[in-house]
Amino acid sequence: MKEIPIGTKGSASLTVSPKELAVNVGSGSLEVLATPVMIMLMEKAACSAVAPFLEGDETTVGTQMNADHLAATPEGMTVSAQAEVTAVNGREICFTVTAQDGSGEIGRGSHKRFLVFGQRFTDKAKAKLK
Repeated sequence: MKEIPIGTKGSASLTVSPKELAVNVGSGSLEVLATPVMIMLMEKAACSAVAPFLEGDETTVGTQMNADHLAATPEGMTVSAQAEVTAVNGREICFTVTAQDGSGEIGRGSHKRFLVFGQRFTDKAKAKLK
């Protein structure tokens, strides 16, 4: 892994469709953006922040997410998430994460990812099946 500067940023966005609604994801009964989808978007933003610094078979996996979902977003609105690197401790990378729709902030929190080697990580996970 190349050195990741503190302050490195990434982003991700999506327009809320029926498949991202809480009622369809199974995380509630309302037709609003599901909290797990907001969290996925925050993780995607973090991945985009560090992607340019990964080499070979390196990738990152999420190890911690602490997020507050502050406001509801209906179908049809665009949601964007941002992640900013706040610390790098060996293979652990820490982020602040936020999300917003066209009306303002809808979520914020902190996130940690850990650098792993893709094949080795996958092989270890699949070994659980044996």
